[in-house]
Amino acid sequence: MTDDRDDRDVPARDDPARTAGQAAMFANRLEKRWRHLRKWARREGVSCYRLYDRDIPEVPLACDLYEEDETGNAFLHIALYERPYEKELSAEEAWLDAMRLAAADVLGVPGERVFTKLRRRQRGEDAQYERVSARSVRVVVREGGSRFLVNLSDYLDTGLFLDHRPARLMVRAEAEGKRVLNLFCYTGAFSVHAGAGGAHAVTSVDLSKTYLAWAGENLALNGLDVERNPLVHADVRAFLSRARSSGERWDLVVLDPPTFSNSKRAPDSLDVNRDWPELCRSALAVLSPGGAVLFSTNSRTLRFDPALIGGAIAREGSSIEDLSEASVPEDFRNRRAHRLWRLEPGT
Repeated sequence: MTDDRDDRDVPARDDPARTAGQAAMFANRLEKRWRHLRKWARREGVSCYRLYDRDIPEVPLACDLYEEDETGNAFLHIALYERPYEKELSAEEAWLDAMRLAAADVLGVPGERVFTKLRRRQRGEDAQYERVSARSVRVVVREGGSRFLVNLSDYLDTGLFLDHRPARLMVRAEAEGKRVLNLFCYTGAFSVHAGAGGAHAVTSVDLSKTYLAWAGENLALNGLDVERNPLVHADVRAFLSRARSSGERWDLVVLDPPTFSNSKRAPDSLDVNRDWPELCRSALAVLSPGGAVLFSTNSRTLRFDPALIGGAIAREGSSIEDLSEASVPEDFRNRRAHRLWRLEPGT
């Protein structure tokens, strides 16, 4: 998790009194947000949501609340944004522990159910997906009528990107009777919602066997047949090339690539800022007539220009709709959490 804003916390940042003051501000903000959002969450039928997202610049954290579906037990997942300056690891861990204790106390969550992640700039092969623990604290949460298995301890992310909740519900609302393709499917959340929405079939593609297995667990958790909703272990670009050649087609394609990946299992690295036009063209090429591609990115530097896609999207009658603002949920203070476009080619 990175952030390009200046941080005014550089002077005396390890002073205990200063840390205590920041912990108190953090706790106060958490309590206010929780009192507001818990009512909203009940109305929306979600049991996991963001409570805090660097609301206070001196406290550069993201804090998410997860309520276990069967027990109602609350868990907190707290991640530190990368600071724009170097700080000793021991000092950072002590500061983060003070914030953890403040959050646990104000929200009444036992300390063993609060998980903190210290993010550093990721380098190397798929570093963002490496294990950081082997505790395997997994719970089931609910979102819009579907259930999802999240892992709170073992990876930097939990397996459910909360900012994409509205987009997943969009897919659920229009999936009935359609063939849906979920590219870079991760743990299959879009696939689950498509299946729950009555999709004829959902194909999920990812290069990670770990996350495909997790996606299979999520499908099973929601009573969705894996034979009818296949999980495909493949490089997305190679998969799309084969699908185009064989004439396979889908009515709705979800395209949510990572910002960067250089997995040894793929023939080439992937840089979304460089490769997004090619990915969009390839996704559009496997659409059925009247179909649509939902393209999303977390990259803040991607320059979206339809002219770079060309091809089907340049034909008369095509349309491009920017759904970015509508697809960022109520619980996200950061309205730039991601960007999302709907692409419908002309005929």
